[in-house]
Amino acid sequence: MTSTSAVFSALAPYGWDEAWADAFAPYAADGLLPGRVVRVDRGQCDIVTADGTVRADTEFVVPRDPMKVVCTGDWVAVDPDGDPRYVRAYLPRRTAFVRSTSSKRSEGQILAANVDHAVVAVSLALELDLGRVERFLALAWESGAQPVVALTKADLVPDPVTLAHLVQDVETSAPGVPVLAVSALHGDGLDTLVALAGSGTSVLLGQSGAGKSTLANALVGADVMDVRAARNVDGKGRHTTTTRNLLALPSGGVLIDTPGLRGVGLFDAETGVGQVFSEIEELAGGCRFHDCAHETEPGCAVRSAVENGELPERRLESYRKLMRENQWIVAKTDARVRAELRRDWKRKGAEGRAAMRAKRGPWT
Repeated sequence: MTSTSAVFSALAPYGWDEAWADAFAPYAADGLLPGRVVRVDRGQCDIVTADGTVRADTEFVVPRDPMKVVCTGDWVAVDPDGDPRYVRAYLPRRTAFVRSTSSKRSEGQILAANVDHAVVAVSLALELDLGRVERFLALAWESGAQPVVALTKADLVPDPVTLAHLVQDVETSAPGVPVLAVSALHGDGLDTLVALAGSGTSVLLGQSGAGKSTLANALVGADVMDVRAARNVDGKGRHTTTTRNLLALPSGGVLIDTPGLRGVGLFDAETGVGQVFSEIEELAGGCRFHDCAHETEPGCAVRSAVENGELPERRLESYRKLMRENQWIVAKTDARVRAELRRDWKRKGAEGRAAMRAKRGPWT
């Protein structure tokens, strides 16, 4: 059996520590081998262990629940030998990046586990979509990781004043989040990102064409990920990354590169949304009514902030959209939330009818 010191020596670069060792102790007693999942593909996964990288089947780990399948970043207990080998269990996750699936059952899909930093890659080759940035950040905050926004392809914005304005626009939409303008082509801004990624586990997130694989290659210092040029017509890329890959960085730490995400639906992310829009949550504390929807209620501190220019209308609309979406997702599986939504719809319907009667006058 591999010694404890050999395990630490082999797995420490991938994030193994005393806490993981303690959590793994019951499996070690059964003769199982610890390892970290570096890639998952069609029910099998590659696992880095003290004995090298092994291939194992995941069928023993509740395959029908999307939230309980083995994913990239998991620490697992795997058979020490055998053909085939099997993953017998995964250790409790410290963090998990989850989005909703397209399923009508409102299921969550876990994209990466045990992540410390969620790097949201946003291409400056296209017009900034601040609403999409806010959506990614809500999921990142909800995961338990620290979000970071990397504005990629900064070399396409040669004017420093324009670039500074773009960074400021994103900073306004990302309170408490570092925003870095980077160019993997010229190395601009990479030092800060390398230092951040060198501590713990980072995951790269973003749409196709955002430059994630190019950025991953720059951080690793080698062409480990396939890269293709984005389309000239709209700046969008093709899926050069088709699986989630965990890569060891020469500066320390590990990086998980992910396929481009076309859809990033929220999944029970109310806390994350609140953190993205922390200024709205703070303003809401001054509203007359504790359940203020920030629409037409009297004494609404949020609407007042919009009217006096303190809060952009776009921010409030984005906040409402994400909160409605999240509430709808949660309501699919929570009867209490569904009942609250029905009561709210009935109340708003009654208010609308009353307003129409008042507008038409008593003679109608």
